Amino acid sequence: MSTLILIRHGQSTWNAENRFTGWVNVPLTPQGEAEATAAGERLAAEGLTVDIAYTSELQRAINTGQRVLAAMGQPDLEQIRSWELNERFYGALTGRNKQQTREEFGDEQVHIWRRSYDIPPPAGESLADTGKRTLPFFHDTIIPATREHEVVLVAAHGNSLRAILKELDGISDEDIPSVNIDTGVPYLYEMTDGAPTGKRILEA
Repeated sequence: MSTLILIRHGQSTWNAENRFTGWVNVPLTPQGEAEATAAGERLAAEGLTVDIAYTSELQRAINTGQRVLAAMGQPDLEQIRSWELNERFYGALTGRNKQQTREEFGDEQVHIWRRSYDIPPPAGESLADTGKRTLPFFHDTIIPATREHEVVLVAAHGNSLRAILKELDGISDEDIPSVNIDTGVPYLYEMTDGAPTGKRILEA
């Protein structure tokens, strides 16, 4: 049995500004840095030691993973970076303020663009599109790592992780819009032969 840790990056500057971020490489805020450190401290209190770590190619996830590992007493453990773990691409919505976008297009339309499974924003990716690049990497690389190592850490993004949770938890296309992953909160999956056999969320 092994442990798979999934964590969304801490608050970013564009999270704080309520803007659609996607692939824009924005940094963490001081609050986001604190969230990542606190998450690492909670994981350390569980007695966990990470054997292998993965992250996206965006600095908010990389920095989160670094701070988590540092708080766990493993500041020198290198993270393996993969673009497949990047946040979904928001296309024409990128950089726009979410509230202003609601005022322009209506709450219902923006909710569909943000939360639906297979309807993308203009010129962007849907969650289904994100899963098409994230899940092959998850199955080909991360799942085998859970068979070879006791503790695997993945620091990524709300939507790349929603695609993974949909798979691990068997969430339907209809139910996935209601699933939200908070920043800086570790999800712990017990894995047996590549399949989840238990789940805990280490909330603050």
